Amino acid sequence: MTRSGCTGLPETREKRRRRLTSSSASTTTAREWHFNLVLNAPLSDEQSDALDWSDRFNDGRIGLAEAPGYSRFICIFTAESLTDAVAEALSFFEDLPGVLIRSVELDPIALANNGMATTAVVSAQSTPSGAA
Repeated sequence: MTRSGCTGLPETREKRRRRLTSSSASTTTAREWHFNLVLNAPLSDEQSDALDWSDRFNDGRIGLAEAPGYSRFICIFTAESLTDAVAEALSFFEDLPGVLIRSVELDPIALANNGMATTAVVSAQSTPSGAA
């Protein structure tokens, strides 16, 4: 078990993560990243109850959207990179056991908000058959 300083107290995961990933030499500017975390299955009643009482899930950065047979979290996180933002969002699920994330998705709105909506990532219009 990792120890915090010389106090002999166990270091929490969050403190350890911050210590290992923080860098005062960074030159990248943090910005807002928009993305969706799609769940493997809808939340159970117990998971929904735990979610309702979790401060981490009620700070305005992550919100649950549900439809029959489909659940996702709409996320807006501030970080230096999309990878950092997704990693922070995924860390929330340590407090919500049994929830599995199937995929991370960027819908057209997220692509636009992230400044990623280019012809390379937006579907091209199909050309009629026989067109040259």
